[in-house]
Amino acid sequence: MNQSIKHLADNLADWRDAVFGGARAPDRLDNALPLRSELFSAMQMAAHGKTLAASHFLGRQGGPDRLLARLADNALLIQATVNELTATLEGGRQITPASEWLLDNFYLIEEQIRTARRHLPKNYSKQLPRLGNDGAEGCPRVYGIALEIIAHGDGRVDPESLCRFVEAYQDVATLKLGELWAIPIMLRLALIENLRRVAARVAENRAQRDLANAWADQMTTIADSNPSGLILVVADMARSTPPTSSAFVAELARRLQGQSPALTLALTWMTHRLAELDLTIEQQIQAEIGQQAADQVTIANSIGSLRFLGSMDWQEFVETMSAVEHTLRCDPANVYGQMDFATRDQYRHAVERIARHSPRSETEVAELALQLAREHAGRGVVQFALRALDSVENIERLEKAIGRLVIDQVAAMQRPEPERRHVEAADKSVVCAGLLGGHRQVS
Repeated sequence: MNQSIKHLADNLADWRDAVFGGARAPDRLDNALPLRSELFSAMQMAAHGKTLAASHFLGRQGGPDRLLARLADNALLIQATVNELTATLEGGRQITPASEWLLDNFYLIEEQIRTARRHLPKNYSKQLPRLGNDGAEGCPRVYGIALEIIAHGDGRVDPESLCRFVEAYQDVATLKLGELWAIPIMLRLALIENLRRVAARVAENRAQRDLANAWADQMTTIADSNPSGLILVVADMARSTPPTSSAFVAELARRLQGQSPALTLALTWMTHRLAELDLTIEQQIQAEIGQQAADQVTIANSIGSLRFLGSMDWQEFVETMSAVEHTLRCDPANVYGQMDFATRDQYRHAVERIARHSPRSETEVAELALQLAREHAGRGVVQFALRALDSVENIERLEKAIGRLVIDQVAAMQRPEPERRHVEAADKSVVCAGLLGGHRQVS
């Protein structure tokens, strides 16, 4: 085997290491296959959302934040692939349609990677609930959801399927406000992950085609100058254990079929080699055509979805999907719904902070606020919350008041019924004082 072919074979091995992580057993995030599962309609996505939610269970919080490291690794591999494809074009060689899509839209991918880094501060994912399922342990739940959305759309994200999926998921398991806000960045990360996987396949495909071309060049040269020596070249190729992948076989067949009769020796050897695997040259050619078409569709869909993420109204999405928002809009005074987005967002953040230091969920905290508002002189939750949110001091007073109520109510469950009613009444007065923030009541 000459040095040129040895270099190409080594290059192919390097790409496999980059994709599979060398000798490491690949975990869920290191899977080399594109995110490509059965394609679902919007209705099927809704059904899958419920099924997925029922299968998810949360694990422990904390642990390493792998998303930023994976993003950096994805950026490096995509950049390396683009460099290889650029060199291929400069060398006058052809590239696949999927490769052309990758090259033509690399500027957009770079921009999306920068956006992802900007919106994904260090340790951001540590604040999100994590899955405890086998194969996904430690993965943020919302990232797992994003991977499923990308996989069942072959990289395509559309508003209807997305909304129906998230809504159906929450029929079984309610997502936190932070998770809803994280959906766009997690979708962006999942799309970049998908592009990385396709780019890795494009790179490996390119390396295998280059290897096939190197053998074909050597064989055609020998066939023209010294046909009897061709058997030695074919023997060298056989000893090198060349890949039997669709890319290698299809390219070798393209170069050798219909050429010098002497070259049929190499094709005959490849036919026998594939027969040992119950394959034929024609099957591998068709498989390569199918894979190239599939990769082109996946890249095109993923690029289109990255553009979509920038045009989607995520504020409206979060408010539409948020269980906390739906609860607060039940304000008996009907004031909350008339506020602007920024003000409503303040209330939702207050609910998040309270729930974070309470055994109650965010929805339960919002419901408790409504309950207290109704019981205190019939006033709406917004009037009380506005006073609680007009300064940091009052926010802290509100949090402490509700926190004390939660703790005391748990303790009260162990007391006799008359004493329990007395404690609950006293605790509600404390919370109402916290809500009022020390301000005078307006009659």
